[in-house]
Amino acid sequence: MNKSYPVLPLRDIVVFPHMIVPLFVGRDKSVAALEAAMAADKEIFLVAQLDPAQDDPSRDDLYDMGVTAEVLQLLKLPDGTVRVLVSGKERAALETLDESGSFLTANVAPVEAAPAEGAEVQALMRSVVDQFENYAKLNRKLPAETAGQLGELEDASRLADAVAGNIAVKVADKQSLLVEGDPVKRLEMVFAFMEGELGVLQVEKKIRSRVKRQMEKTQREYYLNEQLKAIQRELGNEGEEGEGDEIAELTQKIATLKLSKEARTKATAELKKLKTMAPMSAEATVVRNYLDVLLGLPWGKRSKLKKDLPTAQAVLDQDHYALEKVKDRIVEYLAVQARTNKLKGPILCLVGPPGVGKTSLGKSIAKATGREFIRQSLGGVRDEAEIRGHRRTYIGSLPGKIVTNLRKAGASNPLFLLDEIDKLGQDFRGDPASALLEVLDPEQNAKFSDHYLEIDIDLSDVMFVCTANSLNLPQPLLDRMEIIRLEGYTEDEKVEIAERHLIAKQVDAHGLKEGEFALTNEGLRDLIRYYTREAGVRTLEREIAKLARKALRRILEGKAESVTVTPENLHEFAGVRKYRFGVGEEEHQIGAVTGLAWTEVGGELLTIESVTVPGKGAIKTTGKLGDVMKESVEAAMSFVKARAPTYGIKPSLFHRKDVHVHLPEGAVPKDGPSAGIGLVTSIVSTLTGVPVRREVAMTGEVTLRGRVLPIGGLKEKLLAAMRGGITTVLIPQENEKDLADLPANIREGLEIVPVSHVDEVLRLALTGPLEAIDWTDADELAVQPPTAVPGIGEVRHH
Repeated sequence: MNKSYPVLPLRDIVVFPHMIVPLFVGRDKSVAALEAAMAADKEIFLVAQLDPAQDDPSRDDLYDMGVTAEVLQLLKLPDGTVRVLVSGKERAALETLDESGSFLTANVAPVEAAPAEGAEVQALMRSVVDQFENYAKLNRKLPAETAGQLGELEDASRLADAVAGNIAVKVADKQSLLVEGDPVKRLEMVFAFMEGELGVLQVEKKIRSRVKRQMEKTQREYYLNEQLKAIQRELGNEGEEGEGDEIAELTQKIATLKLSKEARTKATAELKKLKTMAPMSAEATVVRNYLDVLLGLPWGKRSKLKKDLPTAQAVLDQDHYALEKVKDRIVEYLAVQARTNKLKGPILCLVGPPGVGKTSLGKSIAKATGREFIRQSLGGVRDEAEIRGHRRTYIGSLPGKIVTNLRKAGASNPLFLLDEIDKLGQDFRGDPASALLEVLDPEQNAKFSDHYLEIDIDLSDVMFVCTANSLNLPQPLLDRMEIIRLEGYTEDEKVEIAERHLIAKQVDAHGLKEGEFALTNEGLRDLIRYYTREAGVRTLEREIAKLARKALRRILEGKAESVTVTPENLHEFAGVRKYRFGVGEEEHQIGAVTGLAWTEVGGELLTIESVTVPGKGAIKTTGKLGDVMKESVEAAMSFVKARAPTYGIKPSLFHRKDVHVHLPEGAVPKDGPSAGIGLVTSIVSTLTGVPVRREVAMTGEVTLRGRVLPIGGLKEKLLAAMRGGITTVLIPQENEKDLADLPANIREGLEIVPVSHVDEVLRLALTGPLEAIDWTDADELAVQPPTAVPGIGEVRHH
């Protein structure tokens, strides 16, 4: 039966039968319709609009199917809108619409619900309820009890409408559910809609949980990092916020430092890695340490070099007495640098005995040139990683000593002293000398590669100075260095050094006041002559320290107010004399020759003794001689045998006598090619009985033809001769050119005689002339012992 109802058009909702829905109504016509319904029997017709945006809908703007509903509650709000609670009753088809009044009025025809029964319908209803439970779990907008309430419904039509009202689908889809009259088909439709929604809801749930996890992790990390910063601020007493922000600090350093292109790329890449790492991980520590080393290098920082040559000369003269050749080389280097402004760092190698001032000279060069001073001792270093660094893959890896010391210097042009370079270890575990080849090559060290940094470091501005006691170095390493020899000091130079530096240094070190301790010039000379025998001044400094200690004790015990050490009281402070000074022998000796030897610690006097013993012309050697020295002895003996008649020696003597050559101090190894003429002189003296002059010393190698060959270490040997009180030294003719480099006091204090042949040596070294004898083969045969006759026995020749 058709009936007329006020119409309430719905914008974006479809109301189903038996469904209670709150609505907000704002349009004048809709409010008027509600008021008319309330005035009559509270019944109203609800129908959805095709276009929700339409404010004044006509018949064509409304769907054909709606529901009749009862208004349960109406509330007018202060802003003019009305809140209304409606309850759907039954489906109704819109037949005619009256738009003439203040509100819409519709003539509707009720739609009868079709019956639905049977096992199939029950099964379908159960499936829909189960599906709805799954849907309700995923859709958080639905109350939890809704699924339970639906399970109690027994009517298929009501169940279909209840589910349709609770699922979130489009208005058009809901309208199609309202239009469908068959409850079974409606149930199938809601089941299909829920299936589709379930898929979407499950994906949404996954996304939500993933986002939540990510947010929780991020929030947790943020929270922990903030806590860590707060703790660090408390520990480090850092006031301003951000002061402890390491990443920001590193970023700023990379931006402000004058890094090379390669270094900047590397630093930026490492910083990027660090940002993505967990702050307390082991890998982050490695990267952080690497960046500290890389950014700690003196990029673009240079010391201002001095170019004032007279000042540099004055500094060198003030710190070191003598050593003119070395000082000249340094000042020449400064002169070139002053003119060109850029000079590839030269590699100077100071070679000399201990105590001559090699290391302290390195400091003086740094002071004179205005460079920062770095000293690295290489004694015992046997691992090339100490020079080149370890690779970062190793645990506890470190950069090499070159990079470490550059960081310490804080300037890219320091003076780098490589001390004791001849003491580098070299075995199966490593060869650091080879690793130094790149460092010490001026052509290569502009791109020195450290294994730890893995970028090229420019060492061309660094001035390398090496020190060594000997040239016992690999040839390729020697080839890269400029050798400057420091041979040792004369007595006069030692006196000057002691008076200028050593005495004042020890007085200051022992707390002696001015005027409490004095060492006279004569006392100092006696101390040098009788208590030291060295090339340098290290033992001399120790002896002066000994005098200062004993003097201080006397003063503190009240035995004296001040102490002056003179030759007369020197023994009271320094003890018994350790060495003899003056002529080695008291008188001329037969078969005893003073030779000269070179050692790493300076020159030494070497006595060569020979005697003849009964025998058959053999030669015996003792004194721990090396192979070279043994060959020199054999060559000397063969030469003497060959020239025997010339020197007044009967060749027959060699059939009756053996010669024994001995070099005293048998425990000390001796080797070298410079004792030849001393050996010949000793053998000739012992065979002829002519003594050797006690004041003569000699050095030189001899050939089988009697020529005297040149030797090395001349200055050290002449200094040893002066220390030993020798007056005349015989040297090879070819070494005469080396005399120009010697200090004047050596040339004046010694009579240096160049010789080219053994005959000259013998004429100068022996006290008397040698008289030649006539000797023929017949003479030789006359003194030959007769051969033994078999069976008779030996016939002795008298």
